[in-house]
Amino acid sequence: MLIALNKPYGVLCQFTDHAGRPTLADCVTQKGVYAAGRLDQDSEGLLLLTDDGALAHRLTDPKHKQPKTYLVQVDGAVTDAAIAALRRGVVLKDGPTLPATAEHAAEPDWLWPRDPPVRLRQAIPTSWLRITLREGRNRQVRRMTAAVGFPTLRLIRERVGEHALDGLAPGATRILSR
Repeated sequence: MLIALNKPYGVLCQFTDHAGRPTLADCVTQKGVYAAGRLDQDSEGLLLLTDDGALAHRLTDPKHKQPKTYLVQVDGAVTDAAIAALRRGVVLKDGPTLPATAEHAAEPDWLWPRDPPVRLRQAIPTSWLRITLREGRNRQVRRMTAAVGFPTLRLIRERVGEHALDGLAPGATRILSR
């Protein structure tokens, strides 16, 4: 079974939490599935869940280089130089990243409000980017945008390989295959 979930902001990417925080169990009713990959608690968007270990491996193992596309709101007006740096790859503390596909994006009309809202500062603009990676390091998109001078405010995964959010509401699931 393969399930798409639009993971809401603030939900942990696990099924239990001893501290009582929201988890995948609050969104997913199907039994026997687990997350194929992760999204941080403060990230939103497409998370795939499966009961098939081989499929989970193909979706998450870096050697398979499944593209993952993110819509990213950053602090400040992103420059062409920053976009070019993301496209070349960025050097992080754990080494250089692979080149990413990066482009300016408009705030989408389908975007749901976030609770709590992203902080807004009147004097500092925000920008939207669309970034596609073929590797998956811990908090990689956030670290990459910070490395080029534009900290991430909001991060939404739109696509993993051939699978996309496609209008799925936050907290909702869609069965992709059985």
